[in-house]
Amino acid sequence: MRIMLNRIAKYKYRYLFILPAFLYILVFKYFPIYGITISFMDYNAFKGLSGSPWVGFKWFEYFFNGPDFWRLMRNTLTISLLKIVAGMTPDILLAILLNEVRRTGFKRIIQTLTYMPHFLSWVIIYGIVIAFFSTTNGLVNFTLKSWGQDAIPFLTSNDWFRWIIVLSDVWKDLGWGAIIYLAALTSIDSQLYEAAVIDGASKWRQTWHVTLPGIRSVIILMLMLRVGHLLDAGFTQIIVMYNPLVYATVDIIDTWVYRVGILENRFSLATAVGLFKSVIGVVLVLGTNRLAKRFDSQIW
Repeated sequence: MRIMLNRIAKYKYRYLFILPAFLYILVFKYFPIYGITISFMDYNAFKGLSGSPWVGFKWFEYFFNGPDFWRLMRNTLTISLLKIVAGMTPDILLAILLNEVRRTGFKRIIQTLTYMPHFLSWVIIYGIVIAFFSTTNGLVNFTLKSWGQDAIPFLTSNDWFRWIIVLSDVWKDLGWGAIIYLAALTSIDSQLYEAAVIDGASKWRQTWHVTLPGIRSVIILMLMLRVGHLLDAGFTQIIVMYNPLVYATVDIIDTWVYRVGILENRFSLATAVGLFKSVIGVVLVLGTNRLAKRFDSQIW
C-alpha cells in the first residue's frame, strides 16, 4: 500500500491528466452496465429498477420467436457484409495509389477531397442522394428520361435501395478509412522495394509481394473491428434514408428496435436486443482474433 501511495505521489500530475478520461469511462461505460438487468424485467419507468417485476428471458424469446427475426437478421448481416467487402477494398486500393504519388501537393488535394465527406452528416448525404436518384427530378433519372428510358424508382425499390445504402457508406468513409492504411504503408522498409526492383518485379508484383504483406496485420486488425460490429449495419444512415416501401430489404435490427422498442416505450425489449448484439459482437471478435492468429503471428 505504501509503495502504491508513493508511486501516486510521485506521478500525481500524470494521474491528474488521466483522471477525466477515467471518470468518463467509469460514469458512461461501466455504471450503465447495471441497466442490463432491464432486459430481464418488465420494466416500468414509474416503478424503476427496484419495483419492476422480473420476467426472465421473456423479451429474448419475444424477439427470437417473432415474425420479423429472420428478416431482420438477414438484412442486417447482408448489409454489414456488403459494407465490409465493398468498404475495405477501396480503402486499401486508395491508400496504395496515394502512396505511389510523388507530388506532395497533388497527394494532399486528393486526400482532402476523399476524406471530406466523412465529416458530412447523413442528413446532408441523403440530400445528395435525393438530388441524384429522385424519381421526379434526380440527375440520374433526368438523364435516363433524356435518353428515352423510363425513370427508375431508386429510393423506393427493394432491388436498388440496398445498394444505395452500401455505396453511399463506401463513398462517405473512403478517404477516412484510407488514412490508417497510409500510415501502415510508411512503416514498410524501402529496401524491400529496392530488392524487388533488382529482381525485376513490376509495380503489380511489388504491390502483391511487398505492399500487401507489409500491411497485412493492419488489414486483419481492421477486419476484426468491423466483424465485431457485424450486427451494427449503420442505424443513423438507414433511419435517415429508408422508408416503409423498402422495409423488406433494409429494415435492420437497430431500426426495428427503435420503432418497436423505443417509440413504443418497450425499453426491456430494446435492452434485451442490445445485450444480444453485444454478446454476439464479443464472440465474433474473439473468434476472429483466434482465426487471425493462424494467419499472422503479429496479431495479439
